[in-house]
Amino acid sequence: MDLKRKLARLGGVGPGGKPVAVPSSVPEARVDAVPVPDPRAAALSRSIESWAERQGAAIARRAPTSAPRPGPLPAEPRETPHGVVHLAERVLPPDHHHGRAPLAEALDVEAPLVASLALQPGLTGVDFQRMLFLDTETTGLAGGTGTVPFLVGLAWFEGRSMRVRQLFLPRLGEEAPMLRLLAEHMAHSSCLVTFNGKSFDWPLLRTRFVLNRVPTPPELPHLDLLHCSRRVFKYRGAGARLVHLEEQVLGHQRVGDVDGSLIPDLYFRFLRGEDGSALTPVLEHNANDLLLLAALLGVLVRRFRASGAEGEDPRDLLGFAGVALRARDYERAHAFARAAAAGDTGAVGVEALALASRLSRRVGDDRTAAANLQRALASARADQAAPLHLSLAKLYEHDLKDLPRALHHARLCAPAEGSDALRRRIQRLERKLSRTTREYTLDFGGEQ
Repeated sequence: MDLKRKLARLGGVGPGGKPVAVPSSVPEARVDAVPVPDPRAAALSRSIESWAERQGAAIARRAPTSAPRPGPLPAEPRETPHGVVHLAERVLPPDHHHGRAPLAEALDVEAPLVASLALQPGLTGVDFQRMLFLDTETTGLAGGTGTVPFLVGLAWFEGRSMRVRQLFLPRLGEEAPMLRLLAEHMAHSSCLVTFNGKSFDWPLLRTRFVLNRVPTPPELPHLDLLHCSRRVFKYRGAGARLVHLEEQVLGHQRVGDVDGSLIPDLYFRFLRGEDGSALTPVLEHNANDLLLLAALLGVLVRRFRASGAEGEDPRDLLGFAGVALRARDYERAHAFARAAAAGDTGAVGVEALALASRLSRRVGDDRTAAANLQRALASARADQAAPLHLSLAKLYEHDLKDLPRALHHARLCAPAEGSDALRRRIQRLERKLSRTTREYTLDFGGEQ
């Protein structure tokens, strides 16, 4: 029997509040008698009250606490001709710098120099006053139909001020207005400027246009600064990583930047109803990437234009020399190579002298070409020496006609040339040298 039933029986009240019948054997109680409380009933009543309090406290502890209301999303809805698009926007003044680099310097680039730097002749006629910088943040890096660009960052110049506009996707499946607005921006632009956009950002966006049945805009001339950076900065140990370029080339250190690998998870948390303000660092990360594009373009073109200013990093000078050589700008390549050789006496200087030798030989200055190779040999590592000996062997044999020196260097270039080719080279030089010696002896004897 539970506690409530026991208490009711002891108090003379039955289940449901009905009085309990008193047996006939019990003498009738006097009407004016004072009832005596049963101590057992009082104890049970106290036990029930204590139990009820404990149960109430336990239920209160188990009850879910009310979740805090999500914070504000760092993008506001705006009505456009294409529908509502969530966006964040800012305008940066003409004197704004990203690290050491002024953003507006990107407006001073010359299209022919950009075309040479990018090894893209098609950029020669582009109006870089109307370029559009683009960078996306996505739900993953795998690409394909399952990857969604939830943030499309755009930037362009208005006068010498830069406007940064970020298009945000608050719900999956509602990309069409955002994509139509992107197409509108592209229609007013002369080219795209990205970092790895040729391989990732633009192919992904093109796929989203198709999947959302939005007309794909005509492709613009595309300057991908990743490829330019890889060629120019390939002699740096860290390669062309974006953060390295930002810190080492532009002198900009990000503080509190969100790790790119965490960005998809932050977005998915937002979709599940978590705090929208947690995406503020994501938008800041994206905006910094856009500013970096403008700053990096200006710096690259300015340094390429200078053809090897004093105080430049010899590694970068050698990278610029290689780019100019591939662009067939031989005069600029030679200037960069000489500057790199003057600034470094190690491995970079050796490669720069070898390149300078090739360029001197191209214009017919064979003696300067040989002198550069001899200088390079003086400080070359063991793995660098053999190719230099091979170049000298060819130069002395075919251009300077100095067969003894050609043979001397041929005997030292084994690792740089296959055994059969090297054997034929040495045998040919020995025959030539023997024939020349014999002819000289005969001429000398005739004079006698």
